[in-house]
Amino acid sequence: MTETRDNTTVVIVGAGVAGLTLGNFLLRNGVDCIVLEKHPRAYVERRQRAGTIDAFGVRMFRECGLEEVLAGETMPESEGSFYIDGEAMPIDVDDDNNESRYCPQQVLVRNLTDVFLRDGGDLRYEAAAVSLQDVTGERPVVRYRHADGSAKAIDCDFIAGCDGFHGVSRRTIPATALTEYSHEYGYSWLTVLAAVPANPSGMAIHELGLAGMIPRGPQASRIYLQCSIDDTPEQWPNERIWSELEARFGCPVSTGEIVTKQIVPLRSVVFDPMSYGKLFLLGDAAHIVPPMSAKGIHLALHDTEVFARAVIRQAKEGDASLLDSYSETCLPHIWNYQAFATWITDTMHNAGFTGYEGEFRKQVARAELQRQFTSDAANKLFSELIAGTN
Repeated sequence: MTETRDNTTVVIVGAGVAGLTLGNFLLRNGVDCIVLEKHPRAYVERRQRAGTIDAFGVRMFRECGLEEVLAGETMPESEGSFYIDGEAMPIDVDDDNNESRYCPQQVLVRNLTDVFLRDGGDLRYEAAAVSLQDVTGERPVVRYRHADGSAKAIDCDFIAGCDGFHGVSRRTIPATALTEYSHEYGYSWLTVLAAVPANPSGMAIHELGLAGMIPRGPQASRIYLQCSIDDTPEQWPNERIWSELEARFGCPVSTGEIVTKQIVPLRSVVFDPMSYGKLFLLGDAAHIVPPMSAKGIHLALHDTEVFARAVIRQAKEGDASLLDSYSETCLPHIWNYQAFATWITDTMHNAGFTGYEGEFRKQVARAELQRQFTSDAANKLFSELIAGTN
């Protein structure tokens, strides 16, 4: 089979938030790039995920002239609450002093895609059997199979692995060249997408475990129920989901069609270093934070900005210093947010269910929550958690 070859500066593997943000940054700074995505466009733009773009992300998009990608859906008018043993603690956010934007990931991805293609970007969907070769050489090669079955190869200077935790990018790096730091939290979430409005909206702490019901549109909700690490979806028939949700919130809940349900173990992961030769890892390919922290998008955007600045300097000035220090720049920031993610995840789960760490930890977590609710920063923190939980 004849192989068609292309040349570019950066091949970006993955058309999610990190990959498309990077593509737009490079395109606007005159750096050639090609984005490869294994799924069809319709699939990518349908993936239902949360999205709070914090002040850092909003400023980053604005400074690059990309604030338009944050347009679209807004936070539902009904404010979320925290329920502790059935008692609601309203979250009242001062929007005038809050630069964060609520933008579901599928909306952000769609907007980033539209802008990238409008400005002449090269985005190739349904790229199958992607392989990254000679990543420690001068000119790496990315091979893949086009949707029509033809063989393609791209010679490039750098590869940006933005294809998530299970993608090909990190798997290309020899295990001996990476250190994996990981933490298992010892419990899972049952995550449910339901075709009902979020009523009530918010998070609930209860002796049965944490619960959440978060708006994903006027007639859609994402539901979370803390469960055992070895639970299966089959152990959670629809009737049990609704009864547990009502018990943990301590009030009636909207019920209706359940579209999907799955068990998601909670974990934190960091890989060090975040580069190998000419291959650089961004976002979930390099690290995972539990969804309770609502910091996944922030870390992906931070990686993207650091890498984009480094590539642009190399392309325009021939200065590789920022690329050489990519891991050293990103990792302290990542560990700082891992510390926050571990604290908020443990606090929220220990404050209700005692089967994991016992009554003493429950009382410590309750005291910490009480302290947070009396602080000036608490409303902003908890509102971001409600909006940004995946």
